[in-house]
Amino acid sequence: MYNPRLTAHTGGSPGKPVSAAAACVDERTGNEQIRELLRSYGLRTSLIRLKVIDALYSAQRSGRSIGVRGVHAQLEQLDIPLSFLSVREVLKRLCAEGVISLGSDKCYSLEPEARAVLEQALPR
Repeated sequence: MYNPRLTAHTGGSPGKPVSAAAACVDERTGNEQIRELLRSYGLRTSLIRLKVIDALYSAQRSGRSIGVRGVHAQLEQLDIPLSFLSVREVLKRLCAEGVISLGSDKCYSLEPEARAVLEQALPR
């Protein structure tokens, strides 16, 4: 199955397979930046926080707005088994800590400072 997230991070193109090793290296780089972001806000790293922030960043880079249902659906497509309530609680916590913000359209986005931390090393 084609995974646009892996293609975007590794510079591949649709239909062109990405090696597992290349995807793993890029995911580690991306995860390290997200870990640094969480540390800078005084938050512990967890798998769900990593995945939620990655989903928000991916959506924002592609110019899409995304709400709780969108984040949850994106994680389900990646076969990440998280409940809707867990995703919602993580989004609320990240919002309370100032990492993300909730717009009037009920969509979440990274705060400019948080996005700047991620863009220091993540490929575009």
